[in-house]
Amino acid sequence: MARAAVPRRLGERLRWRTARLTGRRDESRDARTLALDVPGWPGHAAGQHVDLRLTAEDGYSTQRSYSLASAPDGERIELTVQRVDDGEVSPYLTDVLAVGDQVELRGPVGGWFVWRPEQKEPVLLVAGGSGLVPLMAMIRVRRAAGSRTPFRLLYGVRSPQTQLFTPELRRSEDGLDKTYVYSRSTPPDWPRPPGRLTASDLSAGGWPPEFEPTCYVCGPTGFVETAAGLLVALGHHPGRIRTERFGPGG
Repeated sequence: MARAAVPRRLGERLRWRTARLTGRRDESRDARTLALDVPGWPGHAAGQHVDLRLTAEDGYSTQRSYSLASAPDGERIELTVQRVDDGEVSPYLTDVLAVGDQVELRGPVGGWFVWRPEQKEPVLLVAGGSGLVPLMAMIRVRRAAGSRTPFRLLYGVRSPQTQLFTPELRRSEDGLDKTYVYSRSTPPDWPRPPGRLTASDLSAGGWPPEFEPTCYVCGPTGFVETAAGLLVALGHHPGRIRTERFGPGG
């Protein structure tokens, strides 16, 4: 039986490549950003992810998907990995993988949950925990392109100790409006008590539905379902809500 030819660009994205760790930095008490050189990397769009594969000496291998945190930069990419204590892969990546070590990657993967600088409509980014990672790539691409597209970020996180990219998000010169929602503990004198995301949070920190923003929602499955449902209830068109989720059922 004849097989359809795989388009060249698709074949390149599906090919496993060897990546070398060139640097790492802490983003929170349990998250690390890994800088990797990937020879032949075809480039990526903000919001895409990669598949990462680890292979043990006995031949056992396992793979996970991780969002790209960085704007396109030649053959260099960044992944921000949240450590899961009982995880199989994330503890190795955050605590063991050393500069000079190699992993295998393929990608980039995904074409729906992306933002490109030619988009001009307002953007609302809604992140839960490490769901901020692909949205941070969008923020960085917007900054690198000098885009004036209006961006607003609503970031739901358990506590100040677990939030990501804190120094970078403190910048004010990029015109990014930011709202933080802490679910368990807050900074001192924080005006909002700890609690889950509400419609009032999205109404105050987001865009009015009549502005027709594109909404990107990323985080654990429960968070994403709640946020997307609240946005629809507030009047946002479902076709303008793009979601990416992780964890059980994601």
